[in-house]
Amino acid sequence: GRVLNLHGFNEVYKIAPYEPSAGGFSDDDAAFLAANGFNSVRLGVIWAGVEPQPGVIDYDYLASINQTVQILANHGIVSIIDFHQDDFSPVFGGEGAPEWATYTGGLPNPDIGFGLNYALNPAQNHAWDMFWSNANGPDGVGLLNHYARMTQAVADYFKDDPNIAGYEVINEPWAGSTWLSTIFGNSFYEAQQLTPFYNQVSAAIRSVDPDTPLIYEPNTLFNEAVPTQLGQVDDPHGVFAFHDYCMLTSISMALSPLCPGYIELEAENGEAYTSRYGVPGFISEFGSGNGAAEAVMVMNAADQRMWGWSNWAYNGLPAITGSAPGNALVFDPSKPPVGDNVNFDKLDVLAQPYPQLISGTPTSWSFSGGVFSFTYSTEQADGSGTFGAGSQTTISVPTSQYPNGYTVNVTGGHVTSGANATQLIITSDGAATIKVTVTAA
Repeated sequence: GRVLNLHGFNEVYKIAPYEPSAGGFSDDDAAFLAANGFNSVRLGVIWAGVEPQPGVIDYDYLASINQTVQILANHGIVSIIDFHQDDFSPVFGGEGAPEWATYTGGLPNPDIGFGLNYALNPAQNHAWDMFWSNANGPDGVGLLNHYARMTQAVADYFKDDPNIAGYEVINEPWAGSTWLSTIFGNSFYEAQQLTPFYNQVSAAIRSVDPDTPLIYEPNTLFNEAVPTQLGQVDDPHGVFAFHDYCMLTSISMALSPLCPGYIELEAENGEAYTSRYGVPGFISEFGSGNGAAEAVMVMNAADQRMWGWSNWAYNGLPAITGSAPGNALVFDPSKPPVGDNVNFDKLDVLAQPYPQLISGTPTSWSFSGGVFSFTYSTEQADGSGTFGAGSQTTISVPTSQYPNGYTVNVTGGHVTSGANATQLIITSDGAATIKVTVTAA
């Protein structure tokens, strides 16, 4: 009955065998994340790895993913299963769909570069069109049906694991050949293709796992500040996730002064959807190679709306489709996360205090100038009652932000953790509202 808030990183290994341990992600990386206050990882699971042949599920692959899930769990970190794709499949220099599910139509397949390939590669747009139209795979089963069954198999494998925080259905879904009309407000793609797709996957997952959250994104053009036309997804535990990048900097750094407004517009577009349908929001990617200043803008926007987030990215290898050392927290996970292998400028920004587990309903939190302010009511978020005296709330207080320790002021509760603990425990005195202020010593 408590409110969970997630701060973490993306960890996606984008070439075969498509699992993080192949890139060296291991126990020392999980320990490093936990030590700096992060409690979640958006963990890439690739369709081509799960279903290498039509109808054949590779359970050895799922076992390798599970090893990473358990390594993270050993350090108190939950995993979001992220069915990741970029540029649809390896046929177009990306990852995601297996080659047997990639139909080029014999059209030109130029490699214009990640991002531009979506709009300008005719073969890739044909592949997306075939996917959304549920074209038959080599075995006569529709591609959407294959995808839903694939997610069902993964959910069935992980259904009893409390360390799975959600299934994110697809990363950055692309409209295919209707992308241009989508920019100009045509609702066909999101209303008549993407929403039914999410409903189909929801039904498949719910047939084996009734409770684990289903996380779904708007179309990729949302990243270009195009409002979403996605309809209501028929799932009892749905979460709306989106990415918040300032795409203006990919055009010219001279446009970077416009980024604060651009990032806020994307957050407002996300809030419009979550408010309309009454679902939680989550920023599942942000930051990339655009520096600490942009990350702070997104984090502030998330804090204002009490959303969790997952930064892009933990790892910098292999360097394809947005994975690059310049985007990473740890450049090479096969080496220890120390010294020159860590982007400490990024870490210092992202390792900020935040409420992780709340016995009540948060009303606001913020962090600025070393001061963390947080207010919550002790009413249960589902409206079923109130948390009484003795109920506990956990706040992450990273040492990197408070190297000389901190002081705490609480009204309505009291501190029950040790002095300068990295997890601050606030215990309710039975008040209706609890206010917490953490200040650097």
